[in-house]
Amino acid sequence: MPLIRNIVGWAFAPVLIVGALGLGLWVVSVGLPLMWLILIAALAIALSFLTERWIAYQPDWNVSQGDLGRDIWHACVNEGLVCLSVLSLPLMAHLLPSFGVWPTDWPLIAQLLVAIVVADVGITLAHYASHKWAWLWRLHAVHHSVQRMYGFNGLMKHPLHQMIETVAGTTPLVLAGLPVEVAAILALAVSVQLLLQHSNVNMKIGWLRHIWAVAPLHRFHHVREEGAGDVNFGLFTTLTDRALGTTFYDDRIFVGDELGVAGEPNYPRDYRAQLMKPFETRHGVLDK
Repeated sequence: MPLIRNIVGWAFAPVLIVGALGLGLWVVSVGLPLMWLILIAALAIALSFLTERWIAYQPDWNVSQGDLGRDIWHACVNEGLVCLSVLSLPLMAHLLPSFGVWPTDWPLIAQLLVAIVVADVGITLAHYASHKWAWLWRLHAVHHSVQRMYGFNGLMKHPLHQMIETVAGTTPLVLAGLPVEVAAILALAVSVQLLLQHSNVNMKIGWLRHIWAVAPLHRFHHVREEGAGDVNFGLFTTLTDRALGTTFYDDRIFVGDELGVAGEPNYPRDYRAQLMKPFETRHGVLDK
């Protein structure tokens, strides 16, 4: 049994991302409705949930802290916005100038990889800015309010902040002429990657930690101590972090009381309260 758990720990992350995207590419290549991608995302969430209970990184993180309902709201709203953004792509392409340089004659998998790399840079830079600019941080702090890390709350973001990251990551792609089908698989890739960043699976990634921004790296980003979490901003890769000098990793074990928003021990946990928190005022000014 320990051997099987160890094998699963090594296989979980690559199997989940490769399996989900492989299915997504198949759905598009055979002409099935793009709505099938939602089912693939749901299957990835279910597999993540089950694996976390088999080989947990922190067993306590599998225990709800009254946050599951809130996280379901975040996931439903944010994934709904993702679907709307994909559906609105033809309208955006009509309203925005297009340079028509997208490599439509390339294999679908190659187009997806280009989209992932470009989106990764834009989203990572928006994420980095969210730790530097107070008005962006107020929106982004919702994501940092988690008290435990498990795959599903990787989808927990203030919808306005998600929109900002989406615009930062996809505008160059839209201007280049990104096809709707590739955008839909990219949206699936983002959702699965967010699961892997927050996963409570005791995953092993070895040398891949130098390039792949999954949970063993992303946990450092959620350290509550002031300034300690200003590392590992990347969504898919560490490439932009390496350019920024913000990559960090060591072998220490994390516990729940290290997580949260610095200086905000009573950060609201209710969904509606979290939506309003960035706009709270104190003495007539926005709370920082």
